[in-house]
Amino acid sequence: MTTSHLDALFNPRSIALIGAGDGAGSIGAALAANLLKSAKAGFKGKIMAVHPALKEVGGHRAWPDIASLPEVPDLGLVCAPADRVPGIVDDLGARGTRAAVVITAGFGERHAADGTQRLRAVQAAAARHGLRLVGPNCLGLLVPGRGLNASFAHRMPAAGKLAFVAQSGAIVTSVIDWAIPRGIGFSHLVSLGDMAVVGLGDVLDHLAGDPSSRGIRLYIEAVTDARRFRSAARAAARRKPGIVVKGG
Repeated sequence: MTTSHLDALFNPRSIALIGAGDGAGSIGAALAANLLKSAKAGFKGKIMAVHPALKEVGGHRAWPDIASLPEVPDLGLVCAPADRVPGIVDDLGARGTRAAVVITAGFGERHAADGTQRLRAVQAAAARHGLRLVGPNCLGLLVPGRGLNASFAHRMPAAGKLAFVAQSGAIVTSVIDWAIPRGIGFSHLVSLGDMAVVGLGDVLDHLAGDPSSRGIRLYIEAVTDARRFRSAARAAARRKPGIVVKGG
């Protein structure tokens, strides 16, 4: 089923951050800071940082590689250089990780000459292990009701009953900035990026059955699988209201 392992995305019991860092202004540092804030905001899962050189990240222990982690992470959050991402996804899948979010950009035909090759390698690695992958080239995801900020968004909105899904990370951060002063809360905020594995239809299927979401809002730039999207949208609309905005 398309919702297989999506619980590991939205309700992980443990998270491994690959590409964690302490460098001011880096995405790895922002992700690490948000995950550590998540622990204070109510997220109950274990957070583990992976870095080949650092012994600590944000005052917490770091491990040199995925194989050395003390337990199998439900969710891998990846912000390593693009040429390393296929191997990291393969390592996560081999370890037993069920889902991943790839923040890193540089995939697909609009990027470097080898971007398409890297994208196919990531898709093949995920398929090999049945790993559900959001991204690459995305902001990440937030589940405010669980205190989870697995993104590099600079603010956490209030918890609420509305799910918001977009391909663009910039749209998600704009919505967060708009919603916070108005007291509007969310059950989920998801940036799908390039949709190499998990697409709009998959997330719609999950949100349709999620009791914390009473409505779904989509901001769509392009639909890569129209038939799959139509099927998921029809099924979701039978259970809760949805609004789709098509950009461009």
